[in-house]
Amino acid sequence: MPQSLCAVYIHLVFSTKDRRQLLRDKPTRDALHSYLGGVSKQLDCPPILAGGVEDHVHLLARFGRTING
Repeated sequence: MPQSLCAVYIHLVFSTKDRRQLLRDKPTRDALHSYLGGVSKQLDCPPILAGGVEDHVHLLARFGRTING
């Protein structure tokens, strides 16, 4: 029986207002990355990688099957 697999990955970037370096504190950045990964997981979009620097955050996740566009 034929089978197909489709996977959609999303790359989100969140920036601070005016690209101000508000995320200088590493523990705060780590907590934010963990939080974003948790929210992504709750939305049935398994997080692959969350990271960033002082003025922006990246989140790479797999788009969940139950998400409606």
